[in-house]
Amino acid sequence: MENSEQPQGDLPNKVDPALESKPDVPIVDPEVQPAPALVEKPVISSPPKRHRGLVISLPILLVVVLAAAGAYWLLHSHNHPKTTATTQTQTTHTTTTTQPKVDGLQLDTKKNYGNKYASGLLPVGDGKYSTTAAKKGYVYTCSQYAQNFSSSQGGAGTRGPWFTNNNTQYDVNKKAHVLGSVAWQPSFSNTVSGSTRTIATNDLPNHTTGVFPIASTDPAYSYDRNPNSIKGQTLSYALSSNPVYNATPNCMGGEVGVMLTGVALFNAFDAGGRDAGAWEVQDNCGGHPEKEGEYHYHTLSSCIKDISVSTVIGYALDGFPITGPQVGTNNILTTDDLDECHGIVSQVFVNGKATTTYHYVMTQDFPYSASCFRSTAAQPPHVGSAQGTPPARQ
Repeated sequence: MENSEQPQGDLPNKVDPALESKPDVPIVDPEVQPAPALVEKPVISSPPKRHRGLVISLPILLVVVLAAAGAYWLLHSHNHPKTTATTQTQTTHTTTTTQPKVDGLQLDTKKNYGNKYASGLLPVGDGKYSTTAAKKGYVYTCSQYAQNFSSSQGGAGTRGPWFTNNNTQYDVNKKAHVLGSVAWQPSFSNTVSGSTRTIATNDLPNHTTGVFPIASTDPAYSYDRNPNSIKGQTLSYALSSNPVYNATPNCMGGEVGVMLTGVALFNAFDAGGRDAGAWEVQDNCGGHPEKEGEYHYHTLSSCIKDISVSTVIGYALDGFPITGPQVGTNNILTTDDLDECHGIVSQVFVNGKATTTYHYVMTQDFPYSASCFRSTAAQPPHVGSAQGTPPARQ
């Protein structure tokens, strides 16, 4: 809210060296000697020496043949691994591909969700909140927070010309923006220790902002006269690093969580319970300050460039990640594709590791971000934004 608001071939078989084929070596009988010169002698009753050598070498030849046959058999058996080894390999593969089941609505990665709001015409969400139960397309607000909605507390003073179709829609391409390009010195850290994720920030963004208060010479001044200046804050969020999904959602106050740009994220409403994205005039990055100078978003900032559904761009107060809506080219998630808390289950890169988890999605359309909490929410740095009164603009 503005001045008044609150906050994706087999390897060759090895052969035993002892069984490798050896080059053929002539078998030499040590008893066989070169034949002597022929000499006429009387008839000799015993056979010549060469006949004896042939007789002696036959047993040796038989041994060689048997050895070769044995080697062939061993080599042949090495080409057929045992059945038990194959079974072990298959069992290991099955174990590693098993994924734990995560509760919640599942993203269908094969589905083309389309690009419903490619034209820039978005629905207006004025008054779409419930204090009794979560409902898709509505913000489930805690009663002590909702009872403080009052148009007298501030917000945009005039309905802009970007409203259309009997004020049921607004054209984001025609909406005014606060002029200027102011650079800041951000300070931001995101650390995990045990079960706690600690995010500390001075709330100054890592991108430029418009000039605030809105100058009277700025065309935006005709619709929204935000008198607040952007001031550095000291914000520390102690969030769960391993939040547990709860089938029964919890209500929320004015603040949703914190973005990795270092900026606080408020819910979809201004102080009067109107659609802040439609009514209030922000800068080119979708941010503006409230009474205490806290710069914040209500909608998906155009200065966040990676809006993939698998990329974490922030964390909600209950510890679950916040991602962008893009599944693929012209494949963009909207409120219709998410559950009643504006979330879904898919693979997200958390702390640099692919993790299948429940997470909230920032969409183009109302209610833009988390609309209730799936786990227990931590207290935000500004107590009033948890459940109580949104700070007044002036």
